[in-house]
Amino acid sequence: MPFKIGIDVGGTNTDSVVLNSANRLMAKAKSPTTHDVSTGIENSLRLVLERFGKDRRTIRHCMLGTTHCINAILERKGLDRVAIIRIGTPASDAIPPLTDWPEDLARAVKFRCFLVPGGNEFDGRPIAELDRKRLQGIAKQIDGKVRTVAITSVFSPVRPEHEIEAGRIIRNGVHHRISISLSHDVATIGLLERENATILNSSLGSVSRHAVQALRTATRRLGLNCTLYLGQNDGTLMDVASALRHPILTVASGPTNSIRGAASIAGVQDSVVIDIGGTSTDIGLLKGGFPLESARPAMVGGVRTNFRMPDLLSLALGGGSRVRPGDRVAIGPDSVGYRLTHEALVFGGTSFTTTDVAVAMGRCKLGDPRRVSSLPRPMVAAADRLIQTMVEDGIERILTSPKPLPVVLVGGGSILLGNRLNGVTRVIRPANYEVANAIGVATAEIGADVDTIMTYSTTPRAEALRKVRQQAVERAVMSGANPRRTRIANVEEIPITYLPGNAVRVRVKACGMLAT
Repeated sequence: MPFKIGIDVGGTNTDSVVLNSANRLMAKAKSPTTHDVSTGIENSLRLVLERFGKDRRTIRHCMLGTTHCINAILERKGLDRVAIIRIGTPASDAIPPLTDWPEDLARAVKFRCFLVPGGNEFDGRPIAELDRKRLQGIAKQIDGKVRTVAITSVFSPVRPEHEIEAGRIIRNGVHHRISISLSHDVATIGLLERENATILNSSLGSVSRHAVQALRTATRRLGLNCTLYLGQNDGTLMDVASALRHPILTVASGPTNSIRGAASIAGVQDSVVIDIGGTSTDIGLLKGGFPLESARPAMVGGVRTNFRMPDLLSLALGGGSRVRPGDRVAIGPDSVGYRLTHEALVFGGTSFTTTDVAVAMGRCKLGDPRRVSSLPRPMVAAADRLIQTMVEDGIERILTSPKPLPVVLVGGGSILLGNRLNGVTRVIRPANYEVANAIGVATAEIGADVDTIMTYSTTPRAEALRKVRQQAVERAVMSGANPRRTRIANVEEIPITYLPGNAVRVRVKACGMLAT
């Protein structure tokens, strides 16, 4: 029987699970996340393999969920500098690239911005001829000075030829290895948001390679010969090659995996999912077994984008959050993070954390409870009430209807909460809740989607939908899905009333089980 491994790299712990082909849990393990990441992955994998106890050759797949990319954007660390090329003059000159970016993030990623004639209208008609000589000159200017390029063309999701040709010219015009992101591969309709997502995608090249290399090194050193996948923002998987091309599509995979994992282990299709980790709490909605996708533009590190993101609310509350006593108790936003087992009071440290509150309230047994037994009871109770109030307020903000839903608590930090919360029907704390993220990424399917504009006046609706459906399925199969077990999970048609020609935005998602 083939088996698979799911790994989640969190701020405090790296979790690993082994599942069989029926998604039954065979083994689980936790290990502290390390500064170099790969050591933490290897330690967690070694422990779970020891508990698994079977022939490692039976493990066929390994899936990783990681917060590497979003942390790099939020902290402005490890990002690559990007040559930014926009194709669309004279129609797109009014607002330059990076206009609405936070200044520190723009400084961290910008090399130079270039505007090039070209691009197309929504129906495919050219705005201007692509200026190939201008692109050849840009290639000479960036040769040897930058290794990442982001290319965005007006309405490229409809007609990507100018982006593809520009990428070819740049690649042929430089004498060193270069990574090129094309916007029609990254995000959807909307020039500025798509351009923003493409620039962020280019800036994450080194970060994504580091994460993938950490996984490859750990699996190789432990004698695993398996196919590797990474979790995506929408709760599905993509292969390593796709993850290296599109690292921006992994930025929300951590909380998304917890929502998927909660659906799997709790056996629910519709609920509120609360994932409490070491540094943060993520609250999301589960609808039909999948994370509810946000209808709002995704804000990533202060930048407005338009790629797929789950509808999530993040709170600066986790098991390592610092508690500040006083007339009014305060919690966070800072956290001891992965140093919880060294700095929390119950572990002999000097930092008063929310984990100390949970131990003092008798919700769990960690470290030495005697170290918090002398804390003033009113202060501990006030901190406990504040934790619950923060979460209840978050639930109220995330709900989309007055109908109450059950709450599924997952994540190692869920020990902070009791079994009763206001405004919900019940609180579910399923078995193996502490490794829900790892289970979520291990049980995910291969996913792919297509987002484009069709004109039903020139292409009949039935034919247009058939083509887009087929394209979505082909993308999923190319990423590793079983062609016999790949299906269309969602189809959306959104009329674009301000454009002529019966224009419709068509979004199709395909999902499939892993091919064996």
